Amino acid sequence: MMVVNKENGSVPPDISVSGTKRKKEALIGMSREEEKEVLENVEKALSVVLGVKKGEKVVVVTDREKEDVGTVFYIGAKEIGAKTELVRLPDNMRPLGKIPTDLANAFKKADVVINAFEGYPEETPFRIKLVELEIKAGARVGHAPGITMDMLLHGPMNADYRTVAQKAYALMEKFEDATEVHVTAPGGTDFTLSIEGRPFETDVKIKPGTIGNLPAGEIWCAPVEDSMNGILVCDGSIGDLGPVKKPLYIYVENGRINSIESEDMDMVRKVEAVLSVDEMAKVVGELGIGLNPRARLTGNLLEDEKAGGTAHIAFGRNIDMPGGRNFSKTHRDFLFYKPTFEVTYRDGTVRTVMKDGEIVD
Repeated sequence: MMVVNKENGSVPPDISVSGTKRKKEALIGMSREEEKEVLENVEKALSVVLGVKKGEKVVVVTDREKEDVGTVFYIGAKEIGAKTELVRLPDNMRPLGKIPTDLANAFKKADVVINAFEGYPEETPFRIKLVELEIKAGARVGHAPGITMDMLLHGPMNADYRTVAQKAYALMEKFEDATEVHVTAPGGTDFTLSIEGRPFETDVKIKPGTIGNLPAGEIWCAPVEDSMNGILVCDGSIGDLGPVKKPLYIYVENGRINSIESEDMDMVRKVEAVLSVDEMAKVVGELGIGLNPRARLTGNLLEDEKAGGTAHIAFGRNIDMPGGRNFSKTHRDFLFYKPTFEVTYRDGTVRTVMKDGEIVD
């Protein structure tokens, strides 16, 4: 691991306060208007979603592939007045299986940590360990594996996050006192699961000791692990594996995947491989709903799962979510389009809160 830059009262040779070689390299090819917009978008997300304040310690973890994005986050935090540090993962150790000692020490006493590096499928266990340590340190964690400069400039990072937050909290209220959810979609998805005692969370306001994605714009909960029954048809994208060419049919019984089918046998083999990490990798771990109007369907799940009109189920780890009991070393998301949510409440009433991807008032 290499510490690229650290704010300690002095300015390193390659970075100046006003505009530097590193800043110019990160923003190369952009017009002045685009430079201004991307920096404004980053500062907006840092201020609204992560609540970064002057004098706080912010650590940005990046790598060679995403160093331009990491540098923009670094600059944005610095402009707010935070004490900033940019740390780069070692190229010669990728994919990482364990956390380098220097990295574990880097975010101690950090108020905010931003993970802006490439998302390798093989590194899911490493990312889980990393986030656990960051949360344990009490940081507000903005997790962004696979983030792109295009997301910062043209996509979901350009959203009005205050408006997205209002929509997120309003939808979360519709799930209060819910016991069961029946989810269907035009692609063939049709399953039920219990969310009794499993409240929803959102990434539009990241609190100390918690994690949310950048870009932000979804709500999620940890379903009761043995409650999911039915079929999930993934016709969107899969975490770290990208878009599906042919729908993936995932049959679930008592919360566990019992079979996976698709005309794309290569994708089936890849999914089976990443879901064979441990015994709990095929057990349901998350139910999520996208709400960001600026998020596009690009095949990069970091953005796709925030898109309005989509939902996703993840299998694997959820112990960082309220009530979650899945201790898997991995967490894999499967996205589908235009979901309908029919919710059953404790008093026995049934209500449709979302129809074909649109929130029902």
